[in-house]
Parts: sequence; C-alpha cells; structure tokens
Amino acid sequence: MAVRISDVQSQCQIIANHLSAYQYLDDPESDVVNAELEQLSNLYDGRVIVVNTDLKIVKDTYSISQGKTMISEEVIRCFRKETTARYDEVNHFIEITTPISMPGSEDIDGVMLTSISANTIMDTKEKLGIRAFLIIAITSTLIIVMAYFGSLLIVRPFRKVVQEMDDIKEGFEKDSVYVPDFIETEALSLSVTQMISRMETLNASRQEFVANVSHELKTPITSIKVLADSLVSQGEDVPAELYREFMEDIVQEIDRETGIINDLLTLVKMDKGSTDELQVTSVDIGSFVETILERLTPIAQEAQVELVLEIIHPVSAEIDETKFTLAISNLVENGIKYNNEGGWVKAKIDGDYQFCTIEISDTGIGIPEEALPHIFERFYRVDKSHSREIGGTGLGLAITRSVVLMHRGAIKAESTEGEGTTFTVKIPRTYLP
Repeated sequence: MAVRISDVQSQCQIIANHLSAYQYLDDPESDVVNAELEQLSNLYDGRVIVVNTDLKIVKDTYSISQGKTMISEEVIRCFRKETTARYDEVNHFIEITTPISMPGSEDIDGVMLTSISANTIMDTKEKLGIRAFLIIAITSTLIIVMAYFGSLLIVRPFRKVVQEMDDIKEGFEKDSVYVPDFIETEALSLSVTQMISRMETLNASRQEFVANVSHELKTPITSIKVLADSLVSQGEDVPAELYREFMEDIVQEIDRETGIINDLLTLVKMDKGSTDELQVTSVDIGSFVETILERLTPIAQEAQVELVLEIIHPVSAEIDETKFTLAISNLVENGIKYNNEGGWVKAKIDGDYQFCTIEISDTGIGIPEEALPHIFERFYRVDKSHSREIGGTGLGLAITRSVVLMHRGAIKAESTEGEGTTFTVKIPRTYLP
C-alpha cells in the first residue's frame, strides 16, 4: 500500500503541474490534460476529480459530478496546504489529494482528488496468503514425514539395544552387546557389556559365597554328627575319658559354628551400608591400639609372640570404637596366629593433619604373591588346612575391610612369603558422613 500510494502521488503531482501549465482550471477542454487524467483513472481503476477554489468540480473522470460543489474534509485540508493520503480498509480504496498551484505562486488554485482501487493489491495479498498457506502446509507435511522416518531411523539402533537388554533379563545368555550404528549406541553398548560382565562376576561371586557358606556351616555339623554317632555306637560302656574327649571335640565344633554365624551376621549388618549406625567419637589412636594389644597379650604369650607398639606421631581420629576395635583386633590376631615362635607383631601409629595411619606388621609365614589380591574375599584361605587347624573362619579380613570402608578409609597388604606380612590402614582423622 505504501509503495502504491507513493507511486500515485508522484504521478498526481506531475499531472497537477500540467494542469497549472495548461491553465486547466480556466479552460478544462485541454485534450492533453484530459487524456492524462483518463489514463491515470484507467491505469489504477480509479476516479479523478479536479476542484477549483470555489469548490466546484471542474473535471470528473466519471462524468457524473462536473459542475457540482464538493465539500469534503480532504479537499478543505488540501486548500490549507495539508496534503492527505489515506487508505480505506473497509472499502479497499486509496484517496489522495494533490494541490494545484501556478508556477512561482504559493497560493493553491485548485485540488486534484484521486481515488484508486486497492482490490488488485488485496487480490495479490489473498493469493500470496493462499500460496503461503500451501507452502507451509506442504512444508509441515514434509517435515512431519521426514521427522517420522528420521525418528524411526534414529530409534532403530536404540531398539536393538533395548531388545538385547530384554534378552539379558531372561538370563546371561549374551556375553556382550554391540550396536555400532551411532557413537551413542556404541558407547551405550559398551556400558551394557561392562554391566553384563559385572553382573556375571557378581553372580559368580554370590554363587561361590553361598557354596562357601554352605560348606563352612556344614563342616562343623558333620563333625558333630560323626562324633555323636561314634559315642552312640560305643553303647553304654563308653569310657569316661573317651566320652569327655568326644564331648570336648563337640564343644569345639559348636564354638566354631557359632563363630562362623557371628561373623556372617556381622558382615550382613555391614553389607547394608548403614553408616548412619556408626557411633563416631574422637579417640586417641595410640591409647586405642595399646588397649587392643593388652587384651590380646595372653594369646600372644601362649603362642610365644611378642606384641610391640610404636607411635611415631600421636594422633586422634573420629571412629566407631566398637567396630574399629573388631577390625584392628582381626589384623593383630592374624599376625599372632600365622606367626612363628619367638616372632613379633608390631603396631605402628602415624598421622598428619588429614589422615591417620595404622600399620600392623608381623614376622609370620607370609602370604604368597598370587594370593594377595584375594585375601579380603569372604571365606578365602591361603592354606585351608592350617586355617582350620587354628580355627579361622575366612571372614576376618572381609570384616576388617568393611569396617575400614565404612570409615571412608583404605586398607592394603604387602607380604613376602616366609618373612612376614604388613597391613596398612589409612582413615581420615575427621569422619566424613
């Protein structure tokens, strides 16, 4: 509309200049000017009216109002040197007023009122709107279709992964999942494969643990049954010495069974990971370890093993005294049990501003290098016959490791077979909940 108004205003101004030059207001019979007015009217499908200062219509291209008086707001404003150009949105036409002045004069001698139709513009707008709608509709349809098939293409590899995982839910038939269609599915496949491997390892570990528990619990009961059957088979004439010996063996097997069950219950409680149950207090580690060594001194004296305490730096730490006592006691007891006569077990205390370190070393039989990675596994024994002979359950180090982890610490073992073993426990001085 703005472009059309600008074009028509330019042409109207040219014709207005011609009206002045030919003195059309005084003599409206100029064929040249009339031709220009008719041409403008026909070109824009409009109407041109020329009004003089008396507000009389000198020329009407429609030839229906010539000689009549025309009083309109636009004409009056134009005589006051206020040219107007407006668009009637209801009737769709443009109305423009152009002043007519003699060359060199500031007076307005007349007004040319031009009305042109805007229907062609509206038709063009409507056609463009229809085309735009069609383009948008077609484009939207294409986008939806492309998005649909694109999504099928993109989702297909993930469906493969899901299908593979659904198959895995039925068991561990697959050792790996590999869908290399996209970088994402390849990474997801790798993660799933690692998860499968981990699950298989955990499943094997669980099965081994159940088998070990069953075996460990069954062994004392079998021994008790054998001893009891032996007593029954002797009849009523069982010598008192033999009866006492058998009963002592039965009591030992019952104590062994009780020890296994108690250790299992301790592990179960720790496996729940309920660190909220820790009763943490600040404890002087030197005095704490010294108390443990004093309590185990009778056992060490019986085994002819010396207990030594070395404090490099006095240090305190926030620990659950009951549980941590169990952990350190297990390490010291193992040092005593698997030691040689005349040997020693040393507890060395050290620390800095952040960590506390407890080192338990001995001069015992040591641990083979290939066994070191497994010593913290439940029921694992380096020498099963020797362990059973001295009453071990195979759960002590597993319990110790669980306690250390509950305190956000770490434990490691170093050993030379035939020379001795060193366990190093490192925990934060301040407990991290």
